[in-house]
This record gives sequence, structure tokens and C-alpha cells, in this order.
Amino acid sequence: MKKLLRRALTSLLEAPGVGKVRRVHALEHATITLLSQRVADLHIAGRSTPKGFWLYGEVDTEEVRRAVHDALALLQGGAAHLAIHPNCGTNIAVAGLVAGLASFLASASWGRRENPLNRVPRAVLAATASVILSRPLGFWVQEHVTTSPDLAGLQVGEIRRLKRGRLTVHFVEVL
Repeated sequence: MKKLLRRALTSLLEAPGVGKVRRVHALEHATITLLSQRVADLHIAGRSTPKGFWLYGEVDTEEVRRAVHDALALLQGGAAHLAIHPNCGTNIAVAGLVAGLASFLASASWGRRENPLNRVPRAVLAATASVILSRPLGFWVQEHVTTSPDLAGLQVGEIRRLKRGRLTVHFVEVL
């Protein structure tokens, strides 16, 4: 049964659209990591799609191009750690999910009659502990579910810079 579940999960994570997004997501993280090391006071966010990834923030296009190509080479060379990023939305989603569930369970009356205000400290404590404990879980989910550092065969296509009012956006096509 365990092998069957593992094969089903692997099939899902490697499905054409899902597998590509996981790989693009890894490249996005590695690119942001390199940009953060190279550009002082960088404020940037990213979002991955099956066709590539978006970078939102003021950064020079040539700097993006260098970082993307370096990130691709590093990941293809085995630097899998670059696929995981501490500010990934996966970490935030995992923390929110775990804290919400823990708060719900801690604030339940479980058939007892009690003042609802007495549940608040339990809910706050459960949420706080959950956020602390969810950090390693978020990294685990990134490593095993939302990213894949296996970029064999992936290539970088066009890198486009767009301006949306005062916001600078880059789209990095991944083939």
C-alpha cells in the first residue's frame, strides 16, 4: 500500500504541467537567491507558471539574465539547495494552514461548557507554536512537493521586461 501511494504521489508530482512548474519554481528560487546576493537592498517577489516565471521588483534586466543563466547552470550542476527559499509562499501557506487548524482544534469546546473567551489563550498559544513548528515543515514541502531541482533538459528562452506604472516586472520564459 505504501509503495502504491508513493507511486501515485510521484505520478502526480511529475505530471506534465505540475512537474514543469516544480522545476520552474526551483529556477525562480535560485535566481532570486543569486539576485539577492548580487543586488544591494533588493526587494523582489516571484511567481512560477508552466511557461516560466515572473519577477516583480526593480532590477536591471542584464542582472536578471546573468542570474537566471547562472542559477540554471548551478542547479543542473547539483546545487539542489538553491531550489529552497526561506521566503517562499509555500512556507507562508503551510504556516497558515497549520496555525489555522491548530487554533481551530485548540478553541473547540469538545462538548464542555465554557466561556468562549477562555478558549482564546489556547488558540493563540496553538497558533504561535504552530507557526514556529511549521517552518521546517514548509521547507520539507518545498523540497518534496512544490519544487524540483532536476532541471535536466530545461532551457531559458526570452527574458522580457515590462513596466506596470511604477512596478518593474520581468518574465523569464523556460522551455
